[in-house]
Amino acid sequence: MHAGRLRLLGVALAMALAMAYPVSTQDATMSFFITSAGPGDGANLGGLEGADAHCSTLAEAAMVSGKTWRAYLSTTGPTGINARDRIGSGPWYNADGVEVASSVHDLLGDNNLTKETQLTENGDIVNGRGDSPNLHDILTGTQLDGTAWEGEGDSTCGNWTSNASDGSALVGHHDRTGGGPNPTHWSTAHGSRGCGQADLQATGGNGLYYCFAID
Repeated sequence: MHAGRLRLLGVALAMALAMAYPVSTQDATMSFFITSAGPGDGANLGGLEGADAHCSTLAEAAMVSGKTWRAYLSTTGPTGINARDRIGSGPWYNADGVEVASSVHDLLGDNNLTKETQLTENGDIVNGRGDSPNLHDILTGTQLDGTAWEGEGDSTCGNWTSNASDGSALVGHHDRTGGGPNPTHWSTAHGSRGCGQADLQATGGNGLYYCFAID
């Protein structure tokens, strides 16, 4: 009888501990990053397919496997795609395991996107305004609400296939400061002055963009 009571006491104690300290099932491995480098041809990323593949390559090199990656990029035209519709539902974590957004709604609203949390796949902080060189222009081609631009003119550098100096892409400021109509916005600060690598570098960019895991 004594042994039976001890076993029951042990089971009760285990259940109490489990309720007090529940095991987290949330996967906090990296599911968001800014590319440490672009493909090197300005805003010509090889279209969405090439941009997504580059995300995957960088993540694999950083030892994060088994995830499906999507670039936070919109495209325009009859088959245009909104960036917000291609990145999954969240939550998303940086390389340090810090949550940057819990959902698409959170991402587009009260998120945790700052210069210090928007890390590369290697866990590094990307240079911003005041650093040398300034790399805070992040390619998105996307409006404040996560949708593609519907007005006149180029906003995606030919849907991410052009490095021409007469094109343009909407960019955000990962450090949440700078110039343009929306200087503090992470995805929609202003349009770039050209699509070539030198064009982007001349105005505070380097062909970097955001990558999100959809699973």
